[in-house]
Amino acid sequence: MTDPGSRVVVVRRPDEERFIAELDDQLAELTYRLVGRRLVIVHTGVPAPLEGRGVGSALVRAAVDWATAEGYTVVPGCPFARGWLRRHPEAAASVEVDWSATPSR
Repeated sequence: MTDPGSRVVVVRRPDEERFIAELDDQLAELTYRLVGRRLVIVHTGVPAPLEGRGVGSALVRAAVDWATAEGYTVVPGCPFARGWLRRHPEAAASVEVDWSATPSR
């Protein structure tokens, strides 16, 4: 998956329950858990050298796009993912989002 307008390539690693993006020899990731039909976004981690380049956004968008395609409800347990979904209502509208859930880690 590639985020439109950027050069960030996101790859889903289902056996590791994460999405990754590698850029400039740095690895960023979004970790998740599947709980039934719910995609719980646990953490989004972007190394400091990649911050501000849309890498975190690309990771969250890839997770939301995948959840939409699979019919999952997104549970944004990660503060970055929650904020990103609030700032991108068009993406949040494409998938069911459980804003009230507080996932356990």
